[in-house]
Amino acid sequence: MSELQGKVIAVTGAGSGIGRALALGLARRGATVALADRDEAGLAETVRLLGNYPCSYRVFDVTDHAALKAWIDAVPAEFGGLDGIVNNAGLSVVAPFADCPRGDFDRVMAVNFDAVVEGCRQALPHVKARAAAQGAGWIVNISSVFGLMGYPTQSAYNASKYAVRGFTEALHLELLETDPNVRVIRVHPGGIKTNVARNAKVVAHMPGTPADLDSAAAFEKAARTTPEDAAETILRGMEAGRHRVLIGPDARFVDWVVRIFPVSYWKRIGHFLGAGEGR
Repeated sequence: MSELQGKVIAVTGAGSGIGRALALGLARRGATVALADRDEAGLAETVRLLGNYPCSYRVFDVTDHAALKAWIDAVPAEFGGLDGIVNNAGLSVVAPFADCPRGDFDRVMAVNFDAVVEGCRQALPHVKARAAAQGAGWIVNISSVFGLMGYPTQSAYNASKYAVRGFTEALHLELLETDPNVRVIRVHPGGIKTNVARNAKVVAHMPGTPADLDSAAAFEKAARTTPEDAAETILRGMEAGRHRVLIGPDARFVDWVVRIFPVSYWKRIGHFLGAGEGR
């Protein structure tokens, strides 16, 4: 029996990709899921796929912190508690930093980092209370392989995912001292076949890039891992209480190369990675 059975887990970005796969995987392990996404149609499809599994859902943008707080506070009221949250919602913009509009950069930071922090801020009191009473709780923040390495045209995404990594590491160390039953997990997916690349706003590519480059198609071709496989890896990490979860052979490869060659990694692996963006 999974340790997640009978738990109540909130998931943002549940309308597609890893978020949808997590919702289904959690439900199949016996958890009750509370789901959020700004994509009403996508979220409705996730709920349809859940069938008779217990769930609740709400449509809002995670950058609306009042709506985020209201959603998180509603979960214990409806289900009797909140055992964990997966801060999964994310987006990307493709542009060298010099060409990236301030509004686009700030939007990526607001979704990928600020909303993660706010989700933790609002969920943590509920999760700590349940963990103290029942022995386990979870804070799961989705970083990226781009939280392990820099990538041209991804300054905003890199900044947000490195920030998630650092924030989650600090929170992990703090709660080890104060609330050791709360498992704080940072997740670094490699190339996952999700909508992040497909929905990314493309502002500009690096000089010399072919004018007809379809970066989303290039990423889709290079992506090695399905959302279902990614979700299964995350769920196993939650059950095992691992602080750091790498998803996919590309993430493990990048992690190894960056550790061995912290200064010159791009010269060694840049040509293998090609063009693209996303998790």
